[in-house]
Amino acid sequence: MRFPEEFLNELKSRVRLSDVVGKKVSLKKRGKDWVGLSPFSSEKTPSFYVHDDRGFYKCFSTQKSGDAITFLTETERLTFAEAVEKLARDVGLELPAQSAGEAQQYRKRATLIDWVEKACVFFEDQLRKPAGGEAREYLQKRGFGPEAWSRHRMGFAPDGWRALSDFLTKQGASIEELIEAGLLVQPDDGKQPWDRFRNRVIFPITDHSNRPIAFGARTLEPDGKPKYLNSSDSPLFHKGRTLYRYMDAREALAPIKTGSLSRGLIVTEGYVDAIALAEAGIGTAVAPLGTALTEEQLDLLWRAGPEPILCFDGDAAGIRAAWRACDRALPLIEPGKTLFFVLLPDGMDPDDVVRVRGAQAMRDMLGAARPLVDLLWARELEAEPLDTPERKAGFEARLMAAVGQIKHPGVKKAYERELKDRLYWHFRPGKGGGAFQAGQAGTQGQNVGQNPGKKGFSPGPTGLAGLGLLVRAILVPEHFESAREALAKSEYDDPDVAAIREAAFDVYQSSEKLDLPTVAAHLRILDRKRAVELLEPFLRRQPGDDLDVASQDWLDAMERFPVARMLVTEVQATKRAEEEGVEIMSAAHQNRLMQKVIARRSASRSVVDEAVTSPASEGAQELRNALGGMGAAMESKRSED
Repeated sequence: MRFPEEFLNELKSRVRLSDVVGKKVSLKKRGKDWVGLSPFSSEKTPSFYVHDDRGFYKCFSTQKSGDAITFLTETERLTFAEAVEKLARDVGLELPAQSAGEAQQYRKRATLIDWVEKACVFFEDQLRKPAGGEAREYLQKRGFGPEAWSRHRMGFAPDGWRALSDFLTKQGASIEELIEAGLLVQPDDGKQPWDRFRNRVIFPITDHSNRPIAFGARTLEPDGKPKYLNSSDSPLFHKGRTLYRYMDAREALAPIKTGSLSRGLIVTEGYVDAIALAEAGIGTAVAPLGTALTEEQLDLLWRAGPEPILCFDGDAAGIRAAWRACDRALPLIEPGKTLFFVLLPDGMDPDDVVRVRGAQAMRDMLGAARPLVDLLWARELEAEPLDTPERKAGFEARLMAAVGQIKHPGVKKAYERELKDRLYWHFRPGKGGGAFQAGQAGTQGQNVGQNPGKKGFSPGPTGLAGLGLLVRAILVPEHFESAREALAKSEYDDPDVAAIREAAFDVYQSSEKLDLPTVAAHLRILDRKRAVELLEPFLRRQPGDDLDVASQDWLDAMERFPVARMLVTEVQATKRAEEEGVEIMSAAHQNRLMQKVIARRSASRSVVDEAVTSPASEGAQELRNALGGMGAAMESKRSED
């Protein structure tokens, strides 16, 4: 809706800006102005100024400024029209109509809202009367007492065909208005309309001004169908564009807060779940209205915060709902717009978790929400076994097809990199699975792409082997130059060793000097903390220490490293199988492997010795043990055969 300039000026003249801002920010008088902590950033020294005489604010920490309308759009995520309407209502200023048709439409809407409000009062009153006994018992069993009834304006629709219509028509409502408001049902046979809600617990659904515009209702009959019933779509209400508790939840999501539970709203599957979380102190919960999340509802969520959490029951239906939300969101995600997911333990919903395990358990689960990419990965991973090359290729194709839905080029590219990383690690020896199970914990915002499905990284069979060789290449530029190709082809079981190699190449290809401090600085920028920790022992060494290895010897060792690594991987796999009592090789195969051990042991020894004398000795010791201990075991086995 467009507003005449004269109306907007009149509105701003009636609004005292400090009154509007003061509902969100604690202000102190300073001269003729007001000052407080910025609502747009975390700061300790106030830099947010409000100028009542000029009607504008200025935030010096973020450089944001504006008037009362701008403040509401920024802090409450209202649209311009919603902010104007809210301010006009607060100061008692009637909204203008630009045409006769618009004026009529506005008056009609106001009338319907009035009847829905009166219906809400009627339902609230019925809950406290004798006829509402069963409804009160149901609510109390769910943990909701009279205070909760009042906070959420819960009510009861009596078991009669025309109880509500009789009540409202006596107050002047027409049957046509009540039908249009979604309160009555007009039968197809032309008979007299009847009340839409009968013998049901009532939950009001509100608009962006927190006024009731529709109702959700739960049957009290054991076999009542449907279990949940919403108002029909009307000029006031469209279920695909509305979220239950949206305004209350958005208000609770204070922009100045930080932390995992303040990055966005929490989406539950139903009214009771949202109320249960709110009553447990988690006031940012909302619920869709019996439908899969729509684009309009996703937009509402993102208006409130960048990373809403979708909290679904951990049963098959909940998982399907999560997948549908994933597909709906993929084309829409961009920086500042994504989703996180929590799948609760099977058979439990948020209400159950709060009542059985407590509010803190629910907070812990929400704090461990998993990102959208995790859900996508898990879905395609579980689609079919990956026991053939064709099925593995199909797995990758499905992932890339899903990524192809993403419209934002930067996010699309990031997803491609992330998923290719995961594909690499998943099909490596000693991989982790990364399945997304109900009740599984993760960390909201955690980078799980390094080795999905594990809490941190557990080194593979070769551990940190190769780190010492890589460090020597960085310490001696001529080594790096001479072995660029070998370094580029080297594969490392530890992703942080690989990260060091990539950082070294970045520095080498730039105008910066290639040395350990510069590589470490690049890793800090990338937030690869463990990679920096791996370099710390080398950074503490004095220049020139342990650099007496001849270039040709070093290059030979570098070229032999992949051979030794492949061998040890094979030996380790065989050792694990034998320890588990699994016969995986014929005697002939064992003999061939033993010959490999004998023939290549000398080729690998320089690699092992290099690593043992470096801070990366754990991985090297694994190499030494695998080659030595396994060699003896194989010789013994061959003798037995």
